[in-house]
Amino acid sequence: MKKTAVLLIMTCFLAAFAGCGSGNKMENGYYTAEMSDFSHGWKEYVCIYVKNDRIISAEFNAKDPSGFIKAWDNEYMRNMEAGTGIYPNKYTRGYVEQLIEGQKDTEVDTLSGATHSGGNFARLIEAAIGQAQKGDSSAAVVPAESGVTNLTQTNTWEKVKTA
Repeated sequence: MKKTAVLLIMTCFLAAFAGCGSGNKMENGYYTAEMSDFSHGWKEYVCIYVKNDRIISAEFNAKDPSGFIKAWDNEYMRNMEAGTGIYPNKYTRGYVEQLIEGQKDTEVDTLSGATHSGGNFARLIEAAIGQAQKGDSSAAVVPAESGVTNLTQTNTWEKVKTA
């Protein structure tokens, strides 16, 4: 009888603490990561909303020094679309859609004309997820790469994984 009682108590104790130390579980809340520097007049950022260890929504965009949002800049959109066939509202939504579908997977398919932003998005998401796993709601700052990324631009989507 004593053995059964001890075994029952130990089983309950182990079951109560089985989830502890998982380390990968994201805490509920909003988490932000932003690049450390402006690039071509814009600083990219991502904000995710986590509930029950799932990314429910996300925003990926860039802002200028005054806080103006890149996706709102119609002139920029027209010029970029004319030159590359893509524009911020299109690629930011595409990257966010991939994140929501893949959840904690920071690998994204980048689109020609937005490969640099695709690489930054993956790095920003990795940082924001790290903040969510720690339950740290302060904004993470991701160091900007010096120069242009080594991503190749193609007319098709390509897999990019940040280190």
